[in-house]
Amino acid sequence: MDWSLGHYEDTAAALEPAAAALVGHADPQPRERAVDVGCGTGNATLLLAERGARVTGVDPAARLLEVARARAADAGLSAEFAGGEAGNLPAADASVDLIVSVFGVIFAPDPAAAAAEFSRVLAPGGRIALTAWIPEGPISKVARVGREFTQASAAPPAPPFPWYEHDALSTLFGAHGLTVTLHEHPLAFTSSSAQAYLAGEMSTHPMWVSVRPQLERDGTLEQARARALQILTEENEDPAAFRVTSRYVVALLSGP
Repeated sequence: MDWSLGHYEDTAAALEPAAAALVGHADPQPRERAVDVGCGTGNATLLLAERGARVTGVDPAARLLEVARARAADAGLSAEFAGGEAGNLPAADASVDLIVSVFGVIFAPDPAAAAAEFSRVLAPGGRIALTAWIPEGPISKVARVGREFTQASAAPPAPPFPWYEHDALSTLFGAHGLTVTLHEHPLAFTSSSAQAYLAGEMSTHPMWVSVRPQLERDGTLEQARARALQILTEENEDPAAFRVTSRYVVALLSGP
């Protein structure tokens, strides 16, 4: 999927608390070499730079890298940005002290390849911190709606890798000598109403923007909209406006 589509900046702003939680757990040290994988608009990259890390934000979406560069320049922060993805990082072997990924690596098409690539660039004694949604949350449910409608006539896709599960991560990264610790956090999403929130998501989020043409061709756009709105309405915690809470994990991976 092309994350340059739509206006991911809106989603990124809502995810800033998760980036702050991840960086807090990762505890970057001054002069540490860090890579932010799937950096998007640079939320975690900028926080790492503020803490004195020598950080490179990596993302396949060129437009988002330009947004991140502008944010770093506006904040007077020193950070590098480069094209790349979880399975192909622009870093030398054993050259990185800290790898972070805020809801980035969870979209890697080949989790085993991503784990191997993270291990390749990680220096001895280095560590990894990543965030992953717990799928029962309302935001994850709504994100799946568009995909479910576009895949309705196709063979069922393979189940996504459970990046939020301790045992799954232990198996994936244990082969590279890393152990896993999980920390669970909530993240709230708010708006004036469920309808207003969904309208914003469907017009700006890259996932919705990418599937909308097929939904329109198939004549299922309104069905998908109605299903998403039903989820948000049922999960709404604020009868006077709109608020839903999804939970996610911060996974910390380190060597012996």
